Amino acid sequence: MRFSSLSHLECPQCGLIHDADQVIGLCTCGSPLLARYDLDEVRAGLTKDSVSSRPADLWRYHELLPVRSVENVVSLGEGMTPLLPLPAYGRELGVERLLMKDEGLIPTGTFKARGAAVGVSRALEVGVRKIAMPTNGNAGSAWATYAARAGMEALIAMPLAAPEICRREVTVVGAELKLIDGLIGDAGAWIRSELAAREGYQDVSTLKEPYRIEGKKTMGLEIAEQLGWKLPDVILYPTGGGVGLIGIWKALLELKALGWVDGPLPRLVAVQATGCAPIVQAWEKGLPSSEPWPDAHTVAFGITVPKALGDFLVLQAIAETDGCAVAVDDADILAAQRRVASLEGSFICPEGAANFAAVRQLRESGWIKPGEQVVALNTGTGLKYPETVPL
Repeated sequence: MRFSSLSHLECPQCGLIHDADQVIGLCTCGSPLLARYDLDEVRAGLTKDSVSSRPADLWRYHELLPVRSVENVVSLGEGMTPLLPLPAYGRELGVERLLMKDEGLIPTGTFKARGAAVGVSRALEVGVRKIAMPTNGNAGSAWATYAARAGMEALIAMPLAAPEICRREVTVVGAELKLIDGLIGDAGAWIRSELAAREGYQDVSTLKEPYRIEGKKTMGLEIAEQLGWKLPDVILYPTGGGVGLIGIWKALLELKALGWVDGPLPRLVAVQATGCAPIVQAWEKGLPSSEPWPDAHTVAFGITVPKALGDFLVLQAIAETDGCAVAVDDADILAAQRRVASLEGSFICPEGAANFAAVRQLRESGWIKPGEQVVALNTGTGLKYPETVPL
C-alpha cells in the first residue's frame, strides 16, 4: 500500500478538482482547497489494529496524510498528545465526563506544530524551498521551526503585541521576522506586498495552502482512537482561523466513510472571545459567512482573527453536527485558566481556557447535558503566556 492515499484537491465552494502534485494555494474561485484521499484503498489496506501498533506520533495515520514519500517527512515527534480526564474541574462544572486534549506537550508548545509538520513536509515534497506567512505568534514560530528542520527559509510577519516567546522562537531558528504595528490582517497585507517583490516564496497563510488542515485533522483522528474509536458527545475548539475545527470535522467524516466509527458525530463548538467574535455573530444571525470584526482585542491573542478565510467551513461544520458558536469574556477566560491550574495542576493557554469558560457557560444553559462526554482542546502551554498570571 502506498505511504499516502492522496488522490486530488477539491474546492468546497465551486467543486473544481485540482492536481495535488503542484505548488498551489487557493482555488481559482478564491476558496481554500481540501485534500481528498482514495478511501477505498485505505479501507482495503489498513485496519484500526494496524494503526495502533505504529509509533505514537501523528504520522501513524500517514495513508490519510498528503506526504507521498516517507523520505519527505519533516518531524520533531509531534502528535499523540494525552487525552486527560479533569475530574475535579468537571465536578465543579457539572460535567463529570470532561476530557482535555492537551496540545501543550507538542513540539513548540502548541497544536500549531501539527499543521507545520504536515504543511512543511508536503511543501518540501512539491519543491518549495521558501515559505512566508502572517501569524498571531504560535503558527509562525511552529512553521519557522519546521522550516529550519527542513532546511527551508522562512519569512514571518506578526503583530507587535504577539507573545514575546513567539518572536524569540522565530529568531532563534534563523527565520526572518517582521513586526507589524497592527493585527494579523495587517501582517497579511505586509506579506502580500512583500512577496510581490520577492521570488520563490510560497504564501502559507491560514488555508492559503491545502495541507495545514491535514496536520490539524490528526487531533480528530487521535481523539477517536484514544476513545477506542467511540466518539464523544461534544468537542470544543478555540476558533480564530478555525483550521483545527475544520480539520477535526474532516477527520471524523473520513473515519465515518472508512467505517471506523459510527453513530452521530460530536457536536462541534466554535469558541471565541467577546472582543473578537465574528463567527459567533454569523452563527447567531444564521449567515453562511462572517463580517470583519471591528477593533478586535482579547487576552486570548491566538484567536484574535477579525475575519477568517475559512469561516464558511467553520459555520458548515457547526451546522452539520448540530453544534454551536459561543463567545466568552476575557475575565472568564483568565478565571478558567487559574481554576484549571489550581484544581488539575495544568497551566493551560488562554485560548484553551476559553474552551473551559465555554463549557461552564454551556452546561449552565443546559446545552451540555448531564452525563455527556465532552472534549475540550487545550491548544498550547500556558508557559508561553506568563503575562496572563499575576505574581
